[in-house]
Amino acid sequence: MREKAKVLRLRREGQLFREQCEELRTTESRRREQQVSVERAAQVRSRQELQLLRQQEEKLFDELWDSDRRAKEERERQREQRQEQRNKEQLDVLKSQVEAAKLRRQKEKELREEDAHLLVSAAAETSGSGTRRRQLDQGLRLKMKRLAQEQQEELQLDMSILQQLLAQESDEKHPAVFLQLELREEQQRYRQYLSEELQKQRREEEETKQLIEEKLKETWTNRLINEVMEARRLQIQHKRKKKREDRNFTSEFSLYQGRGAATCHEAYQADLRAQVKHQQQLRREERAQAEREHR
Repeated sequence: MREKAKVLRLRREGQLFREQCEELRTTESRRREQQVSVERAAQVRSRQELQLLRQQEEKLFDELWDSDRRAKEERERQREQRQEQRNKEQLDVLKSQVEAAKLRRQKEKELREEDAHLLVSAAAETSGSGTRRRQLDQGLRLKMKRLAQEQQEELQLDMSILQQLLAQESDEKHPAVFLQLELREEQQRYRQYLSEELQKQRREEEETKQLIEEKLKETWTNRLINEVMEARRLQIQHKRKKKREDRNFTSEFSLYQGRGAATCHEAYQADLRAQVKHQQQLRREERAQAEREHR
C-alpha cells in the first residue's frame, strides 16, 4: 500500500515538475511537433506512392486497350481484304456463267435451225396418208412441248444459280462497297439476259412449230417419222445429259468458297469446253447419219 502511494506521489511530482519547468515543456512540445511532422510526411509519401501506383495501372490499361484496338483493326482489315477477294472471284465466276450461257443458247439455236431444215427437207421428199400425218403431227407437237419445257427448266436452273449467288452476297455483313455494287449490277444484267432469252426462246419455238406444221400439211412419210424420231431422241439425250451436268455444276458451285475460286473457275471452264466438244461431235454424227440416209 505504501508502495502504491509512493508511486502516485512520484507521478504527481513529475507532472508538476513538467508543468512548472518551461524548458521541459518546450522540449515536450518540440518532440510532439516532430512526431506530428514525421506522421504527416509518412502520410504524404503513402499518398504519393498510391498515386504513382494508380498512374502505373492506368498506363498499363491504356497500353493493353491500345494493343487490343490495333489487333481488332488489323483483323477487320484482313477480313475486308478477304471479302473483297471473294467478291472479285464471285464476279469473275458470274461473268463466266453469262458467257457460257450465251454460248449454250447460240448452240441450241443453231441446233433448232438445223432440225427445222432437216424436217423441211425430209417432208419435201415424199408424202403420206392423212391418218399417219395426223399421228405424226400430234407426236411432234408433244415433243416440241416437251423440248420447250426442258429449255425452260434449263433457264430456271440458271436462275437458281443466280439466286445462290444473291443469297451468298446477302449473307455477308460488311462487303466492300464498290465490289458489292459491281456484283449486283452484273447479277441484274444476268437476270435481265435470262428473262429476255426465255422470251426469245418461246418466240423461236413458236416460229419453228408453225414452220413444221405448215410442212406437215403438205407431205409426210414413214421415213420422215424415223428421221424425226431419231433426231429428237438424240437431242433429248443431249439435253438430259446437259441438265445433269448443269446440276452437277450447281452442286460444285455450292462448295466454291471452301475449295477456292481459281480451282472452281478452271473446272467450270473445262466442263464448258467438254460440253461444246460433245455438241460438235454429236452434230457431226447426226450429219453423217443424215447423209447416209439420203444416199
